Amino acid sequence: MKIAILTSGGDAPGMNVAIRAAVRYGIKKGHEIYGVYSGYVGLIKGDFVKLDHKRMSGIISMGGTFLKTARLEEFKDAKFQEKAVENLKKKGIEGLIVIGGDGSYRGALALHNLGVKVVTIPGTIDNDIYGTDYTLGFHTALDTIVSAMDKLRDTSVSHQRCSIIEVMGRNCGDLALYAAISGGAEILVTPEHKLSKEDIIASLTQYKKEDRTHAIVVVTEHQMDVFEFAKEITEKSKFTSVATILGYVQRGGSPSAQDRILGTRMGAYAIDLFDQKISGVAIGIENDRLVYLPIGVVINNKRPVNPLYKLVTEVS
Repeated sequence: MKIAILTSGGDAPGMNVAIRAAVRYGIKKGHEIYGVYSGYVGLIKGDFVKLDHKRMSGIISMGGTFLKTARLEEFKDAKFQEKAVENLKKKGIEGLIVIGGDGSYRGALALHNLGVKVVTIPGTIDNDIYGTDYTLGFHTALDTIVSAMDKLRDTSVSHQRCSIIEVMGRNCGDLALYAAISGGAEILVTPEHKLSKEDIIASLTQYKKEDRTHAIVVVTEHQMDVFEFAKEITEKSKFTSVATILGYVQRGGSPSAQDRILGTRMGAYAIDLFDQKISGVAIGIENDRLVYLPIGVVINNKRPVNPLYKLVTEVS
């Protein structure tokens, strides 16, 4: 069987690991594996490359994706989807592995509906995919955030100030939640755990009365203008406040051991699913067990609120 792999949307540490596992395991199982450059852009251009053991050498420690990635809003158009199917057929490719997030899954579902055998792997640092406890890249990004928090805490303690740290996550607060717990933040603001500015300022004022020397506030992106709010905290509480947006540094870096293990397991599992003639599904991991759900189910459901929020309220 000829199987192609593409990475799409935002890059995430661990994508290369999943590709490597699918290629090496796929070859061992007797398949031909091809890479598609630049996601769906490469699919409609027919930009394929045959992958082998040599090409996989050394990529397990590389962040990002060596196949490159791109966003392609135009792929919603049926004519581009049909062109992609035509290119897959020309190459004799029977199966497609798509590694990415929600938008990538929607493209994969469209191809599945046109008769392509597709399996998806969740590759996004945001951890916002239904049907999986963790996505590829989440734990590496979390390590990056916690490392930055530790450094910011040092200067916050030295200057006795409040540091607001904005992290990625889009519409999911998992990165902020896990970082707040791991980094010992005093206050957390996410889409699932909203706090008013008045409540935050009141808490910080109380902390100052309790003679706390510093405070860390972790915020998921798009919740507020953190720079303006830092000014407001400085004006209305006894804390001097500064804001830091970590930005795209969260996407980079060598994948963590946890992401390497997860990527290896998911990449190999995708090959097993094709061998079992299972397609049109999204791979996930639940309670350390690999699972799969129909892609349509995954993109039409939201992740449940994380039970760890209870822990935040008890220890902050």
